[in-house]
Amino acid sequence: MAETELKTKVCSWNEWDPLRHVIVGVATGTMVQAPEPAVQRNWPEYGFPYGTHGPLPQEMTDKANEQLDNFAAMLQKRGIRVDRPIPLDFSQEVRTPDWIQKSMFGAMPPRDLLLTVGNEILEATMSVRSRWFEYLAYRPLLEQYFREDPAFRWQAAPKPRLTDESYWKTEFWLEFDRLTEEEQMAHTLRRQWNLTEKEPLFDAADVGRFGKDLFVQQSTVTNAGGISWLRRHFPEHRIHVVTFHEPAPMHIDATFVPLRPGLALSNRKRVPLQQELHDLFEANDWEIIPCAEPAHDTKARLSFCSVWLSMNTLVLDPKTICVEEQETAQMEQLSKLGFEVIPVPFWDVSAFGGGLHCATADVYRDGALQDYFPKQIPGF
Repeated sequence: MAETELKTKVCSWNEWDPLRHVIVGVATGTMVQAPEPAVQRNWPEYGFPYGTHGPLPQEMTDKANEQLDNFAAMLQKRGIRVDRPIPLDFSQEVRTPDWIQKSMFGAMPPRDLLLTVGNEILEATMSVRSRWFEYLAYRPLLEQYFREDPAFRWQAAPKPRLTDESYWKTEFWLEFDRLTEEEQMAHTLRRQWNLTEKEPLFDAADVGRFGKDLFVQQSTVTNAGGISWLRRHFPEHRIHVVTFHEPAPMHIDATFVPLRPGLALSNRKRVPLQQELHDLFEANDWEIIPCAEPAHDTKARLSFCSVWLSMNTLVLDPKTICVEEQETAQMEQLSKLGFEVIPVPFWDVSAFGGGLHCATADVYRDGALQDYFPKQIPGF
């Protein structure tokens, strides 16, 4: 490929314009995290009871990397440029002046960290100590983009201190797991989980991009301060705060995702709790359809992600979409909606942090900023 063809241009306004350049994560070195206020893994049946941590088994890592590599190769064959992060030694102990963390996590889900809005890529705060230094795996790519694209805006949200004051309780999640479903849902109705409002916190994967409108989920990793920071950072965009019927929400891309202009896919169990969201979509002639039933009824081994990765898809253009190959019901539904559906083997990746959308971060999509919701709902 000629040198001029390698030059980077950063720009992406939504989740459906034709994809030309993307980052695909890697599974190498991913850890079951050491306990911390934001994360308490407890998988005794898989050899990781609470208090233990370490790398995911090598055979799992090899299978995940094989599927990630095959996915990247498929995208490249379709003419899409694919870049990969450089893994760190995620097993190492890390520290700041405020805390010591016994492990890091990994670099499989770039969507959690990197938010592309127009010609800007924004590094999210991240509210998990084991993920505080994760941005370093992507810095060589961002440095390259900065050299090659004079219009690229490289931004990083204020790095949080993540002291104990940023969390309500050190062992919140162990207590949360013992609550009834009704008691857990009470946290959602209050929009209050383990994060305090000590400092702005958000994950990039809690943001859904619909052109001029950004839908941001307040969740277990995104607090009100983080949404306020995003609203001030993107003053030309309209920020809509959304919550769903889910006891412990984390990331919006297995809950409510756009497919193309006028059509969005909604989790059939995690229904939106704001009537204003329905009103906004109806007023602007958008259809919200419930997703199909997932193929699995239990999580993958050592996975903290739900079975609803079935709707964690990657749209390549308004007529083409990638879906995990076992999700036959979801593929059939999307095919009937007029999509060319590309089945992608990806179930072995789920334990490393998500599905097809999680595993990618946009660098460039064709298309310009557009207003898909000219009729706004006051107060939303």
